[in-house]
Amino acid sequence: MAKILKYINRFRDRHGKLRYYCRRPGSKVVPLPGVPGSREFMEVYEAAMSGQAPAAQIGAARTVAGTVHTLVSAYLDCSKDSSSPFKTLAPETQRTRRNILENFRIAHGDKRIFRTEPNGRRVMLLTREHVQRMVNEKVSTPFAQRNFLNTLRSMFDWGHGEGRVPDNPALGVKRGQTKKGAGYKTWSEADIARFEARHAVGTRGRLAFALLLYTGQRRGDVVRMGRSQIQPGTPWNVLVVDQRKTQGNETAHVEIPMHPALQKIIDATPTIGMNTFLVTSFGKPYTAAGFGNWFRELCDEADCPDISAHGLRKACARRLADLGCSTHEIAAVTGHASLAEVARYTAAADRKRLAASAMRKLVESVS
Repeated sequence: MAKILKYINRFRDRHGKLRYYCRRPGSKVVPLPGVPGSREFMEVYEAAMSGQAPAAQIGAARTVAGTVHTLVSAYLDCSKDSSSPFKTLAPETQRTRRNILENFRIAHGDKRIFRTEPNGRRVMLLTREHVQRMVNEKVSTPFAQRNFLNTLRSMFDWGHGEGRVPDNPALGVKRGQTKKGAGYKTWSEADIARFEARHAVGTRGRLAFALLLYTGQRRGDVVRMGRSQIQPGTPWNVLVVDQRKTQGNETAHVEIPMHPALQKIIDATPTIGMNTFLVTSFGKPYTAAGFGNWFRELCDEADCPDISAHGLRKACARRLADLGCSTHEIAAVTGHASLAEVARYTAAADRKRLAASAMRKLVESVS
């Protein structure tokens, strides 16, 4: 009886060649050489299924200098001796870029980036036209398109500076401009009420919601919050947060007075982790991505399908703006490095407040 091969995915590259890879849950993507059933295919597949074949090592024997395989491997190298800027990126940025580059390597890993002529001159084989076509193919997903292009630019910029490639083929490449709007939707008071009605105080969902709404922090910082970060204070305790993702990748230190409603919910939630407030069903801390997926399900359950965790960060800023807080006061809570970003979050609230003030002055002037 033929063995059933699990977690096998395939796609046809731009040359029409059928390629295979193993995507086992919880493991890295592993390219599979040859065709299903062949000796080389099965050796790599068995290694991948046993967890002994990390994607970065697969194909090492066939990684040739000057290929996409070589450049991607060098860029993703986080060892102490590596000069790659990748290891300095925030964890969530690393995760996003690694996924992009692993998929890029699956599709184009064995292709040469440049050739060396007899006179020693290196000529790019991967051109701007090639990268532009790849970017154009992602026009239906603007944010994925942007991340893809930014990732390639960063990798090739480093590779060019290191002398690994003669040029950066991602420079000058254009992407479809996304229509500028408000970004993530801000939660309205009606949205907040629906969620609170569905997820009662004492549940993990309500605790996650309260941490987002009453601290104004990103999901990547919320998943790391725990009792050790609470310091006693008067009249309220203080939650101390060292943010991970800020402008320029530096950290931002914020000290947020604990809202009484948040303190009440923390005290009423029995299943809190030892090191972090929020843990998975396996008792482990959430990753930012895992938390986002879980919270998305909670929103759907509360009939809030078009809003997300990040929208609560904006709702916190909106509420503060409605109370007349300045951009500096709001940034002291949210940790934004850019006041312009805070102003964008709170623009609607500011307009509403200023319009009311202007109309009041107009009425007073004619009375």
